[in-house]
Amino acid sequence: MKIRLILAIWACKLTILVSRMLGKKGSSMPGQVALKICPRVMTMLASKVKRDVIVVCGTNGKTTTNTLLATMLEASGHRVVCNKVGANMIWGVCCAFCEKADWLGRLNADFACLEVDEASTVKVFAHIKPDYMVVTNLFQDQLDRYGEVDLTVDFLRRALALSPDTKLILNGDDPVVAQLGEEKGRISYYVGVDEKVNEDAGEGSEGRFCPFCGKALVYEYHHYSQLGKFACPGCEFRRREPDFRVHGVSLNGGLSFKLTHSGKTASFDVDYRGFYNVYNIALSYSGAVMAMGTEPDHQAVLASYQPQTGRMESFVIDGKTVILNLAKNPAGFNQALTTVMADTRQKNILIGVNDNPSDGQDISWIWSVDFERLCDESVKNLVVTGRRADDLMLRMKHGGFAEDKQVKSRDLKEAVQALLAGSGEVSYALVNYTVVFNLQKFLKDMEGGAGHGA
Repeated sequence: MKIRLILAIWACKLTILVSRMLGKKGSSMPGQVALKICPRVMTMLASKVKRDVIVVCGTNGKTTTNTLLATMLEASGHRVVCNKVGANMIWGVCCAFCEKADWLGRLNADFACLEVDEASTVKVFAHIKPDYMVVTNLFQDQLDRYGEVDLTVDFLRRALALSPDTKLILNGDDPVVAQLGEEKGRISYYVGVDEKVNEDAGEGSEGRFCPFCGKALVYEYHHYSQLGKFACPGCEFRRREPDFRVHGVSLNGGLSFKLTHSGKTASFDVDYRGFYNVYNIALSYSGAVMAMGTEPDHQAVLASYQPQTGRMESFVIDGKTVILNLAKNPAGFNQALTTVMADTRQKNILIGVNDNPSDGQDISWIWSVDFERLCDESVKNLVVTGRRADDLMLRMKHGGFAEDKQVKSRDLKEAVQALLAGSGEVSYALVNYTVVFNLQKFLKDMEGGAGHGA
């Protein structure tokens, strides 16, 4: 078995090298090759991790949360296995382990931080029994792949049944997530924003019903989608008191807040956009504290952190700022729109949606996005693009956006040029998964180099 392990690692490393020479990421196919040669390669390498294996799941924010968590551990002097490129299927997880191992099958790692796609958790947990699982949120996403959110919860329940000792670090403000902590005997820790912040009571969500008795949840305060301080009027299900309590939140000129746990309070002050990043930061910090038993130097990590592709990524082209953001479902788009509309400058906006298999081919979700908010005097121009540009044009017309302020182009390069030609002071591009990488490349080429975090 040792020989097969070494052969699998060699094959994976060489396939990574060839893939990257061909201009590909080399984060999926190499893992497939390794698993073919040695089906137990992940189990064998995971067993060599000296301390904890941590899995991060969730509809939105898992790439940011997992990367921040790994970076906090590394900044504390630990060696970490991490699939930072976001390859979160079983092959990407396998590839992360093989790439970190040496040519003789040895792995020198203190922790493993693994972003795992929710539908892949059952396959991954068949090989690895994590010490912790962090869950950021669970929203409707890719209807043709996941179905309703209840099916996503079922994936996670089935995975956790394979690993009864896995401890949970949960977004306690999300009732769909919090229900996972109700399993008898499961050790769970909750992270929550313990005050009313930027309430948007008009946003509906199928997650705002009790997962146990089906009654509509009652909210003392509500943040967005189904997140907030909830209680069921029909049974005992309610938001638990947070083990990691977020308070003192300010969204003015960036993000600032405090996080209290075990009688200790940490302060956060970062130049990030979007209230949802409060959860990403708080969950990653909480995971680091639980894994290490000590507080990381979070402020230095956050100050130097470079966002992953399309996470409010900023470019300057001919003196004009363009901010690129990945949004792939109603909750993600609505939060992105909240962030954009909080910018008081006049703005040009590009919306891009593809329906490739990795995007999800059912795009009926665009009718659940509050695009009506774009009917505002600060929005000077709107560009729609992608394979479903016609659907977006119809959606914007139905939402009341003036046709004479819209441009439609399925050609992405033309769409970018139309965005830059707008009269706004700043430009935002909100696009789904397969649009974001091509758009980032165009923006980098036009900028003449690298983008940087906004």
